[in-house]
Amino acid sequence: MSGRIGITTGGKSVAALAAAAFLAVPATAFTAACKQERAVYVDRDGAYELRFAPLNSASAAASNQFKISALKTSVIMEGYVMPSEDPVRAIGILMFNCPEGDATGADLDACTVWQGAVYGVDAKGEMDNLQPEGAEAAEKLVLPGLGPAIRESSAWGEGKASVAPWDVLTFKECAT
Repeated sequence: MSGRIGITTGGKSVAALAAAAFLAVPATAFTAACKQERAVYVDRDGAYELRFAPLNSASAAASNQFKISALKTSVIMEGYVMPSEDPVRAIGILMFNCPEGDATGADLDACTVWQGAVYGVDAKGEMDNLQPEGAEAAEKLVLPGLGPAIRESSAWGEGKASVAPWDVLTFKECAT
């Protein structure tokens, strides 16, 4: 005898049933407890991670801020989501190696990797504008044209990003 005492139910231990129940909990249960400013997403190939962070005071016009990392490189791109009007959209901008301090329009154009609508997808598959900080984290993000834009940017090349991400990113975890 092993000396271990186990409670069984229908031939299965309570521990095994509890583990199965935990693993069966849909991602929606985890995203419901996560606010958008703490959500972390990955692309389908696991090559990129998008990590939201709480806004800092310098980004008052933004509704969200995030970083995208090309995981097998040192490439880190910084992004913001800002609300627009007529039509109402959550518009994202992603930048790489922008100059610090005062920058000209040409400087910003040169370091902008991608710009476009940012959509959140809920557990039912409904797509809407990405919600601002404080809202429940989206199940998935859609950033149309992200992959091709990275491929055409200054973040692409030898020693930089060499795999283009898919435009849909899936919730991975809630950062602490």
